[in-house]
Amino acid sequence: MTDQNDNGVVIRRRGTVAHLTIDRPSDRNALSRDVQDALRKCLDQLSEDESVGGLVITGGGERVFVAGANVRELRSYTATDGLGGRLQRLCDHVEQFPKPTVAAVNGFTLGGGCEIALACDIRIATIDARFGFPETGLSIIPGAGGTQRLSRVVGAGRALELILTGRRITADEALAIGLVTQVTDSDQLIETAHEIASTIAAKGPLATQLARLVVRAGMDTDLRSGQTMERLAQAVLHESRDKQEGIDAMLAKRVPQFEGR
Repeated sequence: MTDQNDNGVVIRRRGTVAHLTIDRPSDRNALSRDVQDALRKCLDQLSEDESVGGLVITGGGERVFVAGANVRELRSYTATDGLGGRLQRLCDHVEQFPKPTVAAVNGFTLGGGCEIALACDIRIATIDARFGFPETGLSIIPGAGGTQRLSRVVGAGRALELILTGRRITADEALAIGLVTQVTDSDQLIETAHEIASTIAAKGPLATQLARLVVRAGMDTDLRSGQTMERLAQAVLHESRDKQEGIDAMLAKRVPQFEGR
């Protein structure tokens, strides 16, 4: 495992899984401009690293995943900042990361923190995690994709209730509405997230990449168009060397050696 610290954003590597930690607990891991820049830089670096098979994103400390935007900076934002969508583009960057992503939510996850988590493929949380969108209390809205991704994950009614009221929900309620897929003890969070990411990284990389693409793209279209994308993806996979390797390995009762081809 190696550490690399860029302005409070730490990369640790463990096997084929990279762990990306927003490690500024004194600032509640807030998404300041500097932190956003560091996250973007680290994501670019890891995207180009062929040895990375999966990514876990978490927050430093035990109480906060990400508390949201830096409020002091937010005070000076103008219409130009809103239209620029800086944080929205960062969340898009997370969503478009080429390998599977797991958000390991450790504690309070508010505003932009929820939006970072929603951009990940899978979200797991500690028992004491809390989720909320406090933006309307500041007379703004979740502007980093929160209004769109949240409604797609939990439904429009629940998304509106959470956004309009700013109510914070527990990990158990987040699990019940599908915002997270698993709740675990605090001391098991990182290990559980790592295990999930490692399990996915061991699968055929072409298959996982296309599955992610088809699921996400299919959410923005009608059923028939989504099924067409599914069939086209399956056609590509049927011609891949990895499909043949996966079948050969199963028949031979050995571990497959995928090449991503």
